[in-house]
Formats: sequence, structure tokens, C-alpha cells
Amino acid sequence: MGKIIWSPSASEDLDLIALDISWDSVYSGELFITKVIRQIEKFQDFPDTGRVIPEIPDKSCRELIYGNYRIMYRIIV
Repeated sequence: MGKIIWSPSASEDLDLIALDISWDSVYSGELFITKVIRQIEKFQDFPDTGRVIPEIPDKSCRELIYGNYRIMYRIIV
């Protein structure tokens, strides 16, 4: 099982997106965070789930599109 380490900017971005969504509905903002974190937790067991990022020629850099958002991550062995 792998370990997920959030960069400070990724954590801040998630908070800002949730805050933006919360302007319309606090529940929706909280639900969004819960769903994103569940998606990201899957990377612990299945790190190759995401596709290789097309504009970065490094197969360890991957992405997952979730709704209107792009979740980018790097696999470090």
C-alpha cells in the first residue's frame, strides 16, 4: 500500500474549491471534498489508475479528471 502526501498547494486548492462551492451550498462543498478524497485514496492501492499527463513526458506524472477538475499526482517508488 502506498502513501499519499499532499502538497501544500494541492491542499489549499481543494480548500478554495470547496469554499467556492459552499457559497451555494455548504453541504455540496463538504460532499465535494469527501468525494475527491475518496478518489485520491484509491491511488494508495492503484497508483496507475490515472492516465499519464500528456504534456509531461514523465510516466510517473499522472492525472485523473473529476468533474470539472484535474487531479494531478506523481508516483514515487
